[in-house]
Amino acid sequence: MDPALGPPEQMAEKRDELTPMMAQYHDLCARYDDAIVLFQVGDFYETFCGAAERTARLLEIALTSREDSTGEYPMAGIPIDNAESYIEELLEAGYRVAVADQVEEPGETSGVVERAVTRVITPGTLTEDELLASDDNNFVAAIAREGERLGLALLDVSTGDFYATSATAPESIADEISRFDPSEAVVGPDAPANPVPDDCMVTPFDARAFDRERAADKLAAYFRNPDALLAGDAEIRACGALLAYAEYVRGGEHEGERGESDEERVEAVFEGDAEQRLEYITQLTRYDPREYLLLDAVALRSLELFEPRTVHGRDDATLVGVLDETASALGGRKLRDWIRRPLLEPARIEARHDAVAELKSAVQTRERLHDRLREVYDLERLIGRISRERANARDLRSLRDTLAVVPEIREQLADADCERLRELRENLDPLTDVRELIEDAVVAEPPIEITEGGIIAEGYDENLDDLRGTARDGKQWIDDLEERERERTGIGSLKVGHNSVHGYYIEVTNPNLDSVPENYQRRQTLKNSERFVTPKLKEREDEIVGAQQRADEREYELFCAVRSEIAAEVERVQGLADAIATLDALVSLATVAAQYDYCRPEMLERDDHEGLEIDIEGGRHPVVERTQESFVPNDANLTHDRRLAVITGPNMSGKSTYMRQVAQIVLLAQVGSFVPARSARLTPVDRIFTRVGASDDIAGGRSTFMVEMDELATILREADERSLVLLDEVGRGTSTADGMAIAQAITEHVHDRVGATTLFATHHHPLTELADDLEAAFTLHFEVDEDDGEVVFHHEIAPGAATGSYGVEVATAAGVPETVVERSRELVAEAAGDDGEPIEEGEDAGDADAPVEPTEDEVAAATADGGDIPTDVAAELRALDLAHLTPVEALTELDRLKRLLEE
Repeated sequence: MDPALGPPEQMAEKRDELTPMMAQYHDLCARYDDAIVLFQVGDFYETFCGAAERTARLLEIALTSREDSTGEYPMAGIPIDNAESYIEELLEAGYRVAVADQVEEPGETSGVVERAVTRVITPGTLTEDELLASDDNNFVAAIAREGERLGLALLDVSTGDFYATSATAPESIADEISRFDPSEAVVGPDAPANPVPDDCMVTPFDARAFDRERAADKLAAYFRNPDALLAGDAEIRACGALLAYAEYVRGGEHEGERGESDEERVEAVFEGDAEQRLEYITQLTRYDPREYLLLDAVALRSLELFEPRTVHGRDDATLVGVLDETASALGGRKLRDWIRRPLLEPARIEARHDAVAELKSAVQTRERLHDRLREVYDLERLIGRISRERANARDLRSLRDTLAVVPEIREQLADADCERLRELRENLDPLTDVRELIEDAVVAEPPIEITEGGIIAEGYDENLDDLRGTARDGKQWIDDLEERERERTGIGSLKVGHNSVHGYYIEVTNPNLDSVPENYQRRQTLKNSERFVTPKLKEREDEIVGAQQRADEREYELFCAVRSEIAAEVERVQGLADAIATLDALVSLATVAAQYDYCRPEMLERDDHEGLEIDIEGGRHPVVERTQESFVPNDANLTHDRRLAVITGPNMSGKSTYMRQVAQIVLLAQVGSFVPARSARLTPVDRIFTRVGASDDIAGGRSTFMVEMDELATILREADERSLVLLDEVGRGTSTADGMAIAQAITEHVHDRVGATTLFATHHHPLTELADDLEAAFTLHFEVDEDDGEVVFHHEIAPGAATGSYGVEVATAAGVPETVVERSRELVAEAAGDDGEPIEEGEDAGDADAPVEPTEDEVAAATADGGDIPTDVAAELRALDLAHLTPVEALTELDRLKRLLEE
């Protein structure tokens, strides 16, 4: 256990001697020993002892100390008004947070103020807008085992999105976790934790939650016949345990009201406590990963679907970044889900294409829809807060404002032709009854607080109106009192006032005290005046205060009733939210298609005997084209009989961009989007594999080459004739001879046994000769020219093999000193020559049986007269394998060497 968590040892040794307040803190730390306890003391949340030292360091706040009769304790605190930002930092650092609030007013007790944990905050169960980093889904996962099968459940506690699936291989579960990217995972006692990535918090939870019968009972409280809904006991265990965990976390919201301990809250979960049930979780989507295009963690990362591959990349330099023109948080989440799980069935894909096509052509309708959708609030999170009894009056007005827009959205779809848009129009339930309820009950601009009045509209409740009338009449009587008393007493300076301590009073200055009537009762003496009350004033004050207090209580009672009535319509609100989200995502795809000249792809029926067909004319990389002034389109033509393309060309010529653009166009089409091309004919792909770029896994103790081999092993084991495979520079992490051998063996295996449609980019030029021996293989290359020793990249792909790698020319373009470049040319010529004779310019070095590498003595002799090149720089240069570095790696190394030469 982290030393910052659990009961502070310094306190535990003398628990019975602690002051009441510190004993409270100790007990809460013991109860929530897996979390940092934020302990309210006045206007601050304080931590003590080890937790204080840890939070002070993490949050960069002052570490002070508290001293009492039992000792001195380190202390660090954060202001309550700004607590959310600090809590977010603690969550990002991998901690759970238990917020212990004061649950009684200090003035109402003679002893220590009672405190209780009112919220347990974990990365995967956030519901507060202030803590949710974005509008994206924030999932918590659960993994359970039943025999050889692993069940996976995923829940977004803020929206109620709930998914379940299962598989026998941990790798398959890992792929699904990568798709949904949960912030937290609860792992069953007999389930492996290795599918969970390192950046996802693994949370221990009561093993009883994973018991099959308990889990089934928990599911039955939410859904009818869970056995029929899910596929096997592994899924039942995972889903039931995840619901139990979500309820347990929610139970902290009520502890201050019910005085429960952590153990009692766990027991309440198992006993089915209705107060902890999450009423807004109304749907559980069970899916088979094979129903969607499979994308593992490597493919998600390589294709830059959600995050750029480099730390210096623009945040929007991703596929979702260029596609997301959604107007609402609902639409943004829906679009991300579509990208996360592209479709396989042509009919479902074409239904989306039909909608995008109609919206693309109907410019005015599309723009009006976008404008109206911008007025839509996040209904999923709104109804979640309403169901959890966390919504305030402003939340209800936000719901009303969204519902007011729905009729206008429906009107824009009145003339829709395609079936999908007509279906959406029918599903856009305006919830007129809910909207009218809010309009009648809640004022247009309510305050944030719901216990201090001012939220219920006039005329909604006769009793409330009477109470308000009493308070209003009393205040009017007091407003008139000042004028009446001035006339009655003759004291022109007499004033009637009010403060929170003494209430209403009549103030008379000292020179006029002789004129004070007998019925005035002294309430307060000031330096220059006296304050009085009269029996009638006191009576009126009691009426006003009593009426106001009863009115506030009545308002709160009415508000809670309205909120509960709306919560009962949770399924209707969620249905509306889904329809709006789908429409917004389709409008976004149509907007992108119109603005960036995307075409509608033709989706071909899947034929298991003919393999894949990918025929793209004038294809463009959807992300790269946005960052460049001009982009060179390229074609791609792959069929079952022409399915393995060996692509050559120098670094920076466009090989990697070309391969990724083919994969992204395929993926976009299956999402339901139009694609950046002049035309496209595509067979839906079952899975995309990528082996593009690599780096050391230092934490895992794996080299670049081992990472590469692991990824290749997955491809060779799992790919088939319905897969699209991208291979980039396979075998570069080892010696030239070994790398060449591995690359050739893999090429032959993919062609002969796997049968996958494959794009293979390589600097191993002898591989191009395999096209003559492998029936379905062919060669492509990126053309370059030399102009006065400078490389000119055309970024155009053409049939055939490249004539060289132009590594030295790239070094020249990078600004490497001329002496280094010239010496490199000499070494390349000597290494490629026959019997030591350098190959003349224009000859083809690819005909040699194997590259001849110079011996260390030959290199040393050749570099002995290396001019002004320092020995250490020359040694590092000799060690560089320019042909097998990526452009970024090459430029980085060459820049470093250049700086060394200039020192």
